[in-house]
Amino acid sequence: MAVLGQATSTLYTPPTSARPTQYPLWRTRLLWGLTAALGVGIFAMLYMVFFYAGTEINQGHVQRIFYIHVSAYAGGAVVFLITVIAGALYLYTRKAKWDRLALSSVEVGLPLMIVTLVTGSVWARPIWNVWWTADPRLNAMGVMVLLYLAYLVLRGAMDDPDRRARFAAVYGMLAFISVVYVYLIPRIRTDTLHPEVTTGGVQNPMASGGFQFQGDNLMGTTVSVAMIWFCTFAVVLLWHRVRLQNRIEALREREAALMDD
Repeated sequence: MAVLGQATSTLYTPPTSARPTQYPLWRTRLLWGLTAALGVGIFAMLYMVFFYAGTEINQGHVQRIFYIHVSAYAGGAVVFLITVIAGALYLYTRKAKWDRLALSSVEVGLPLMIVTLVTGSVWARPIWNVWWTADPRLNAMGVMVLLYLAYLVLRGAMDDPDRRARFAAVYGMLAFISVVYVYLIPRIRTDTLHPEVTTGGVQNPMASGGFQFQGDNLMGTTVSVAMIWFCTFAVVLLWHRVRLQNRIEALREREAALMDD
């Protein structure tokens, strides 16, 4: 028995920091409740996009891409803003959890912006008769996607954790300028063909593909529901991604502790 007790006492016990994070039960229930609601909500949102909203008189059914196009951008912009906030908090506190949040938010926001880019190209083919043109907003959107792709590539090229986190924090804050610029282009420039249909403002009178939905309750309700769904989806997906990243970091710390032993 003494030998057994001695052997048991030598078993490895992972350090507290290497153990999986324990979350309050109410948070987990809230997360999965929101996930389930989004799963149901996507069918309601798609029904509104394809059946509830009326058919635009000039563009026809291709205009329905607008609801996905704009809403995906809104969701991506929300999580990219979280990248900025998390980066600033990391620089202030030097806590790794903020760096994990910043990384996760880029990984969630980038696919949403690619959806925006692809749906815009699909819409442009029948409306502008081209998949892509050298337009200020389209070019700015392409540059924005490349900037955030570079964020992930450059992070992966750095070995020192603190240096990587500091660089990523500053980079993520500066990259958000491109998100704001893409939003402002059709509102402040008159040399873009991209229409502005949500808020009005300065616009090229030659912009092609514009339409008005402010006076159409069905269209207005549909775009509102789609934006709420995509923004909520982005935040919930980010929540799941952060939890996954926490588990990955805990496993890395545990592996490092085992290697030291």
